Amino acid sequence: MARAVKKDHATFKLKLALRQRAVEIAGEWSDGSPFVMETHGGVGRLYDALYGARGLRGVVFEKDEEKVSILARQRPTWAVYEANCIDALGAGAASMWEIDVMDLDPYGDPWPAVESFFSSDRPLRDSMVVVANDGLRKNARLGTAWKVGSLQDAVAAMGNRGVYDKYLDVCEHLMRRNAKIAGYTVDKFAGYYCGRGRSMTHYIAVLRRLSGP
Repeated sequence: MARAVKKDHATFKLKLALRQRAVEIAGEWSDGSPFVMETHGGVGRLYDALYGARGLRGVVFEKDEEKVSILARQRPTWAVYEANCIDALGAGAASMWEIDVMDLDPYGDPWPAVESFFSSDRPLRDSMVVVANDGLRKNARLGTAWKVGSLQDAVAAMGNRGVYDKYLDVCEHLMRRNAKIAGYTVDKFAGYYCGRGRSMTHYIAVLRRLSGP
């Protein structure tokens, strides 16, 4: 029997619009054809709606074997990794490409993948865009953010309620902290809450290398 696939129809149009904006921004320095990294490929709805439709090049990670088969058939010109992106990125996977758009959609915590990417040894553009679907605001709403390693410092400083109320501020702080590892500064950051109970957070960050122009 085929495995059921998680549904996120309620926020898909929002996800798509944010990624369209990311592609437009990255197109400014990549001749209109940015190189994309999807850290959690799923079954490839965003590829069909945007990346493939625009003929963009890229690399995708997915640890589910069944989904990897779907992704490989869907995008023959992309590199497709069957791997946990956190471990793979930390080991330098896909380091032969400079990434223009990093797309994170983990149905939960994106920050370990962000940290692995920026901590790894790889060539980097002077500018890049990071766009994410982040599910951790739900943990703060339920009072369990203290259990999430990525949020423990924020909870210690603000409490669960404070993290919930100001989660976008928390995200911007974490983005700045992780980007700095690789010599980036956050030039622009924006986001919003959505989904059931407004527990999903979508955000976009434009990064510039401190040594760049």
